[in-house]
Amino acid sequence: MKHLYDMIIIGGGPAGYTAALYAARAGLDTVLLERLSAGGQMALTGDIDNYPGFEEGVDGFTLGMKMQQGAERFGAKTEYAEVTSVDFSEKIKKVETTNGDFFGKTVVISTGANPRELGVEGEKELVGRGVHYCAHCDGRFYKDKTVVVVGGGNSAAADALYLSNLAAKVYVVHRRDSLRATKIYHEPLMRAENVEFVWNTTVSGFTVDGKLKGVRVNNKLSETEKEILCDGVFVSIGRKPATEFLNGAVELDDNNYIIADETVKTNVGGVYAVGDVRTKELRQVVTAVADGAVAVHHAEEYIANFAMNL
Repeated sequence: MKHLYDMIIIGGGPAGYTAALYAARAGLDTVLLERLSAGGQMALTGDIDNYPGFEEGVDGFTLGMKMQQGAERFGAKTEYAEVTSVDFSEKIKKVETTNGDFFGKTVVISTGANPRELGVEGEKELVGRGVHYCAHCDGRFYKDKTVVVVGGGNSAAADALYLSNLAAKVYVVHRRDSLRATKIYHEPLMRAENVEFVWNTTVSGFTVDGKLKGVRVNNKLSETEKEILCDGVFVSIGRKPATEFLNGAVELDDNNYIIADETVKTNVGGVYAVGDVRTKELRQVVTAVADGAVAVHHAEEYIANFAMNL
């Protein structure tokens, strides 16, 4: 058999590298598998102002690198490879990657979730330059400016409410005639004088003149198009958890997030789900970090009782 790790961590975001830090510091033989670079979605965030310990804020790429360096200081190993499939059916877990197979007593899944995109021409080019997917991350850049929030679920409503305390004007563009968000958001949004709803409408394009100037929207009922002038657009139409490679190895919910509560335990012994990939109320860097620490706490207990039968 190939080398047997105490812990295999899939994904190098804040949850993954926190798990790597805690595991390596506890003396566990740990490898982290990452297909691109440290930080995950966090690495794409220009400035993070709500992570404790950085009084002037920190950019996501730098924070990701610091997390990687902290884990590797205690002996955690990083392998740059993409996970293609897993087999959790035996006591020893198998993870297949583009760089060979890895075997472990425990596995921590920290592959995160990617924001759903509008799919409108020019969207990718404007990411971070007028188009955003995290109001709490980037909202501060639009103080006293005009923004558009696209979506009508809980995330969109929460983003609109948050931005209403920063921006001069918030347009909420939703394809239906009412919010899908829970009722708790409705009253405060309706009371906010600087929030305007644009119902039965979808975004069809962007207006750009050196930088984002506005969005073009189509009304589904009148079949007319108009332009909304704005400084920034926040897309909040859901997220896609990165769980395709699991192929039924652990239990998922209806939205393909891994079912795991605050213990971060999945339905498979010795397999844990941390960060944005699991079912949870709040997806932020600080909650992902907490998940990583919790996973190692339970993994240590599992490994202590691990009896290898070869």
